[in-house]
Amino acid sequence: MASLNKIFLIGNMTRDPELRYATSGTAVCNFSLAVNRFYTGSDGEKKQDTCFVRVVTWAKQAEACSRYLSKGKPVFVEGRLSSRSWTGADGEKKTRIEVVADRVQFLERPQGNAQAPQNKDVQVETQEEVKEDDVPF
Repeated sequence: MASLNKIFLIGNMTRDPELRYATSGTAVCNFSLAVNRFYTGSDGEKKQDTCFVRVVTWAKQAEACSRYLSKGKPVFVEGRLSSRSWTGADGEKKTRIEVVADRVQFLERPQGNAQAPQNKDVQVETQEEVKEDDVPF
């Protein structure tokens, strides 16, 4: 039987990323995205639905996300859905579904770039893809 677990999201960071290190020393970065869907309701009115999604990145990609991303920044995430369970401090079982990112692209030009367009109506397709080989640390 065929199976596929792949997700693509473009959204804005809802808060600054949180970087921590696992007991093994591997970097783990968590952040949340607000992903908007625009549609026309049955009454003909334009509407917006926002979905908040938790994202996890690992290793050098986690460190790069922590360093270069911040609240409000637009991001493209490619990854897979993952479900994890644990017992909370209150003794209750908790479950969370999140995206484990395979690839993260920063969709905003770096600050101080002289080539950034002055006209806000112009869309420029600039994407910085973070791959483990590209990160200088």
